[in-house]
Amino acid sequence: MNSISQERAPIYEALEDFRHRRIVPFDVPGHKRGRGNPSLTEFLGQRCLDIDVNSMKPLDNLCHPVSIIKEAEEIAAEAFGAANAFFMVGGTTSAVQSMIMYACKSKDKIILARNVHRSAINALILCGAVPVYVNPEVDKRLGISLGMSVSQVKKAIEENPDAKAILINNPTYYGICSDIKTIVKLAHEKGMLVLIDEAHGTHLSFGKNLPVSAMEAGADMASVSMHKSGGSLTQSSFLLLGKNVNKDYMRQVINLIQTTSASYLLLASLDLSRKNLALHGEEIFEQVSEFAEYAREEINNIGDYYAFSKELINGDSIYDFDMTKLCVHTIDVGLAGIEVYDLLRDEYDIQIEFGDIGNILAYISVGDRKRDIERLVSAMAQIRRRYKKEKKGMLVQEYISPIVKMSPHDAFYADRKQIPLNSAEGYTCAEFAMCYPPGIPILAPGEIITKNIIEYINYAKEKGCSLTGTEDIELNNINVIV
Repeated sequence: MNSISQERAPIYEALEDFRHRRIVPFDVPGHKRGRGNPSLTEFLGQRCLDIDVNSMKPLDNLCHPVSIIKEAEEIAAEAFGAANAFFMVGGTTSAVQSMIMYACKSKDKIILARNVHRSAINALILCGAVPVYVNPEVDKRLGISLGMSVSQVKKAIEENPDAKAILINNPTYYGICSDIKTIVKLAHEKGMLVLIDEAHGTHLSFGKNLPVSAMEAGADMASVSMHKSGGSLTQSSFLLLGKNVNKDYMRQVINLIQTTSASYLLLASLDLSRKNLALHGEEIFEQVSEFAEYAREEINNIGDYYAFSKELINGDSIYDFDMTKLCVHTIDVGLAGIEVYDLLRDEYDIQIEFGDIGNILAYISVGDRKRDIERLVSAMAQIRRRYKKEKKGMLVQEYISPIVKMSPHDAFYADRKQIPLNSAEGYTCAEFAMCYPPGIPILAPGEIITKNIIEYINYAKEKGCSLTGTEDIELNNINVIV
């Protein structure tokens, strides 16, 4: 094996070499370096189509890497401080599902916060594992769910000593971090694996003065959305492993759910983005943090908005805060987060990450510029001046603790019928209902539909949230268990 150097990008280098060889293609993809699809080539560019190729000996194979992909994975593992790393081309969804399917078989218990991404609950449906939910505390002013409290996790471990693993989403979409070092220690004392959904924490492995990363905290596995704060192409992620995880069995698990036709565009973007962060990440994320702090200060000076940060830290359910996250509470302006989201896009040509019923998130990362931040601040000031109203009758609560009647797996495959949402109180839900983003289910299969949940869904629809997960695309009806 070559000595590891973060200057290298083996997949990118091999693709560049391949591009110059002018090999005649009698393999897939059928566009044959773009010649068969001129409009696509014009849209994406010849260089892009030249490297949209199939697996072959000179370019290795993601399902069973032995050369350039294997080397790229070893370099990525070192960059993140992991024992092993896998290139994931099915997004962080496939990484989260691989972690859970490695740790749990049918009927095994897994301890997790209920405010996980839908991909985690999807994994429970696929493998039949049974969730032990730790319902997170909620910040009553902001309406957002917080991190996993150590005392709650300890109680869940004591009551479920046969659980195989603990899953933590850290940081949350809102920048909230749990005390993952302590949770790792508690779990390992009982022989449980710790899986961390680090989708929104790529930068934690490279920046200074940021919350601890999953690998640094001693986690067994972590899923990392490189395409979020890391700058790679959408759908590209890393799955990181600690030293006590069997990498060969993990690859078998990954190959159950990940494509056999991996996109070399995605692989190369991961390779180059890792190189960029390994060499320049510290300065990049120092700049990102400065931008976020500047924006927070300016937005808070507008009045009524509340761009929250480290002042929320309480040492437990908010053990730390990811200051790169620019989250803003909008209720005191008399506007739901989704309303501010829509106004920014429709009136000011600014696309932020998401708006829910009480907050917005503007994602700041490697590609931002100060003038873009200033434009956002200016637009928010104008929105307050033009659209501020009384906040009477507004909902705040983003998270409603579920009443779980049966496992997601059993509920998803149970006999079902569709009934009007407004008549569904008391029934057991057979499908998902969620606002996306952030993709945290309001309802998951197996949970009781309550009056509060129906009220929340109707309110979210009224305010313009994008609701997904149900067969009925309008969510006027919902599937329940017969």
